Amino acid sequence: MENKNNLTDQLRLTFGDVFTEQQTKDEILTLWLPLDRLREVLAYLKHDLPHPYPLLYDLTAIDERTRNRASNGYPVSTFTIVYHLFSFERNNFIRLKCGLKEEYPTVPSITTLWLNASWYEKEVYDMFGIRFDGHKNLRRLLMPLSWEGHPLRKEHPARATEMGPFRLFDEKVDHEQASLQFKPEDWGLERQSEDSDFMFLNIGPQHPGTHGVLRLILQLDGEDIVDIVPDIGFHHRGAEKMAERQSWHTYIPYTDRIDYLGGVNNNLAYLLAVEKLAGITVPARAQMIRVMMCEFFRIASHLVWYGTFSQDVGQLSPVFYMFTDREKIFNVVEAVCGGRMHPNWFRIGGVAQDLPKGWETLVQQFLEYFPKKLREYDKLVMANSLFKVRTKGIGIFTLDEAIEWGATGANLRACGLEWDFRKKQPYSGYDQFSFEVPTAVNGDCYDRALVRVEEMRQSLRIIEQCLKNMPEGAYKAEHPLTTPPVKKHTMKDIETLITHFLGVSWGPVIPSGEAMSCIEATKGANSFYAISDGNTSPYRMRVRTPSFAHMQMVPYISRGYTVADLLSILGAMDYVLADIDR
Repeated sequence: MENKNNLTDQLRLTFGDVFTEQQTKDEILTLWLPLDRLREVLAYLKHDLPHPYPLLYDLTAIDERTRNRASNGYPVSTFTIVYHLFSFERNNFIRLKCGLKEEYPTVPSITTLWLNASWYEKEVYDMFGIRFDGHKNLRRLLMPLSWEGHPLRKEHPARATEMGPFRLFDEKVDHEQASLQFKPEDWGLERQSEDSDFMFLNIGPQHPGTHGVLRLILQLDGEDIVDIVPDIGFHHRGAEKMAERQSWHTYIPYTDRIDYLGGVNNNLAYLLAVEKLAGITVPARAQMIRVMMCEFFRIASHLVWYGTFSQDVGQLSPVFYMFTDREKIFNVVEAVCGGRMHPNWFRIGGVAQDLPKGWETLVQQFLEYFPKKLREYDKLVMANSLFKVRTKGIGIFTLDEAIEWGATGANLRACGLEWDFRKKQPYSGYDQFSFEVPTAVNGDCYDRALVRVEEMRQSLRIIEQCLKNMPEGAYKAEHPLTTPPVKKHTMKDIETLITHFLGVSWGPVIPSGEAMSCIEATKGANSFYAISDGNTSPYRMRVRTPSFAHMQMVPYISRGYTVADLLSILGAMDYVLADIDR
């Protein structure tokens, strides 16, 4: 990873002394700059800088109005707009910030710089009320069009009990129903071409092909897709808002429910950020336990995708076989964690308990059982002529397009780029493991399937190494901010008992600062950007999920294909609605 000072000097040489550097716990280069220089700096970083930053990884905002930052040397503002860019050549992130002074500020849109900025800017507008000058269709994205207020502003209620009783008057019913009616003109879509009328077809939110409560409005010329308008937000639960009223400890189970198929991978992404803030070093045994459980859930998630994808394109049997195998993984998870789909087992500083006696036998049995099942599925699905016809040459996107739209994980690797954060920026001890990063070359639905199938084999390799090389030692760090605190320290004297009581009830006080973690989750790059003001709850928690970026790509890669092809494209994307909506 490149020296941060070199890049800072290069930017100052190009733009002058307009940057203020901020020290962060995650050591990502963080620069404040004036809003009027933002767009030209972003354009330079994407296009003109040697070894550029082509990926707009995330775009979000912070409501600063209830935080005291006057003494830290950074700009005083009502809101902060935050951009995370990533360079594959440099293998690092850069974080750019602009302070905004108005109560309802306006920021220049960067949708002409990055195509994937569209949804991120809509989300910031929806959640904070910040407008983006130049955005062609700035409107709510996650909340209903009739929603009043912006949920991530500090004055917006965090609980239903803080709001008045809900009353559904006839006028409100009419208003809500009217807002659900799709008007093509609102989206810049034509109702007819020179020689035919377009048809608008509503798919979802209750449709098996959308894999959850997702609504897609298709603009069709016969069977051919002209455009698609995804209507998301049906699964939005305010995961980022919830963090602001939970303790650092009690927020852990909420992360499970974001990519609800990824299980403890969500916990890990969150906890890595918290542990950076707190300065906690996780013991080697706890790290390897975490890795083993994450890889079990990677296989479990891929099995759900594999079975439902094959069902989408016309095969019925595989989904039953693969869900049966997923249950075998859950049997191992249940024996180790006590839970199955949402074990909520990782903790700040490690895991909740040590591995139980006999865990080796259960893991060994699965390692012996599953490889032959994968070979069977190769013949049943991947070699099936119907599956190939429905997926080869369908939903193609190039490597440049994948980066432009923010694709990560298997969807990126299917375009030929060997990029995996477990290898490139190892966390939780992944650098100690031997495994390959599967890639493909065509970037179509079949290749995305090919990559995920091989990923399951590589996960088995990692789990086997965990079984053979599990170190002795503690399952949780001795650091005082681990939560819950280690029990053996509670009964020595009244002070330690009080400390334990406060650590369990209020939770730990995490030092002021900010840190972002980024992991290779089951569906791509997942990260939690945690900001602490030295309290028992996060001041701001940003959750960047891979499915959000991938769903934004769907209209672009579906144009020109048929309605039947759309089901192949959706299935190959491997998204989860709660991962999109949060």
